Amino acid sequence: MTIPLSEPTLIAPSAAALDEAGQRRTYEVRTFGCQMNVHDSERLSGSLESAGYVRAAVDDEADIVIINTCAVRDNAAGKLYGTLGHLKSRKDKHAGMQIAVGGCLAQMDKQAVLDKAPWVDVVFGTHNMGSLPGLLERARHNGEAELEILEALEVFPSTLPTRRDSAHSGWVSISVGCNNTCTFCIVPSLRGKEKDRRPGDILNEIRLLVEDGAIEITLLGQNVNSYGVEFGDREAFGKLLRAAGEIEGLERIRFTSPHPAAFTDDVIDAMAETPSVMPQLHMPLQSGSDRILRAMRRSYRSEKFLGILDRVRAKIPNAAITTDIIVGFPGETEEDFEDTMRVVEQARFASAFTFQYSIREGTPAATMADQIPKEVVQARYDRLIALQERISLEENQKQLGREVEVVVSVGEGKKDAETHRLTGRAQDNRLVHFELPEGSERPRPGDVVTVTITHAAPFHLLADAVDGAPLRIRRTRGGDAWDRTQSESCAVPAAPAAAGGAPRAVSLGLPTLRAGV
Repeated sequence: MTIPLSEPTLIAPSAAALDEAGQRRTYEVRTFGCQMNVHDSERLSGSLESAGYVRAAVDDEADIVIINTCAVRDNAAGKLYGTLGHLKSRKDKHAGMQIAVGGCLAQMDKQAVLDKAPWVDVVFGTHNMGSLPGLLERARHNGEAELEILEALEVFPSTLPTRRDSAHSGWVSISVGCNNTCTFCIVPSLRGKEKDRRPGDILNEIRLLVEDGAIEITLLGQNVNSYGVEFGDREAFGKLLRAAGEIEGLERIRFTSPHPAAFTDDVIDAMAETPSVMPQLHMPLQSGSDRILRAMRRSYRSEKFLGILDRVRAKIPNAAITTDIIVGFPGETEEDFEDTMRVVEQARFASAFTFQYSIREGTPAATMADQIPKEVVQARYDRLIALQERISLEENQKQLGREVEVVVSVGEGKKDAETHRLTGRAQDNRLVHFELPEGSERPRPGDVVTVTITHAAPFHLLADAVDGAPLRIRRTRGGDAWDRTQSESCAVPAAPAAAGGAPRAVSLGLPTLRAGV
């Protein structure tokens, strides 16, 4: 068995990071897909900045555009190639511009990306993200496209430099790959078999993130609760939660996504008995029909799934449980769909990510008989959405009058400027928009505010000040970290700035060093 390297990966400065005038070239990373892709994009950004590139300003055209792709759904390819078509016109007018495509779709399509979009400069896969700076340099030097797709993971992504998008929270990958064989999923063939990181490496990364200002972390894995399969400890994930809960300064621990088949009571006990593990669980259902679950090769049935939810709520009564559901899997009958509706009604999910099944080439489900007509899938999807919105509203209405602690976030409140509210996440991960009363101190992203819920909608809660009293704010190390990043982004250096401007803090490998400091 090959074990990926877990030592910090250093990225050397690249000559290609400077233009002809000696100025730093700018980059932009566009992320399509899941939390794992978001985490990978932070590593791509960190690797580029370690090589000498600098992130482009929001309204500027970047010199380098990296697209980190997803391949879970069939429309992923359409989205990628549509984006590449748009970028071609930009590249034709932008001297020296480079385009790179990475992630799951690149791992799957390989040479096809270059065949369909020959103006792309670099194609790289899920197993060699750290190669991006070198590939960009070679493509620029040689004047031709570079394609590098590895078939096995050589280094854990968490060892690469990272540029975190949030100062107060961070992603921590505990494993990569997947050992399941779900018939609708392409992920195992693209990310490989499950590889677990050593517990000490994971806990060390969490500690270093906390030292860097994070007060919240999310543990990531394709099947996060299968952690320990490589070293033969079926209770390793529960032990990891408890150990992470002992790290001083870490206030909130989340994880995604567990698999119902491997979800054990020791994990429920660890969640209930570890104060920093949040009362939230994302548990993918996929279907409420046992017949369809069997066809999906999901090794649990609806009764077991509902039993897990009952046991979680018995230990954590205020837990908010969310899920994933696929509508229109091949062979799904009206009776099968009604089973899903029944389970959703019983489960009382706080929210659900619902998807219409689409054929994903290379999966067993793609060649199954009885593909469901689009109009039938759409009608069922609409019914499921209506049911879940009703349940979400009813569950959110139970929050009225509750006092909740909210970690202030950035960019999640799309109408905050119009409504004069701020936004954050409650402990159960519900989205809360809260009023900033006149004369009140303004909390920083990463600070904690205590508010009372005054209004409920299916997708959010409101907490408006009833008596106009100032916000109750607890300043945190996460807020301090926000202040620090703002100083850095405004080029207030703690040490002489390098040519081309002061870069944002970048952690090298595991987050132990800060570039420019």
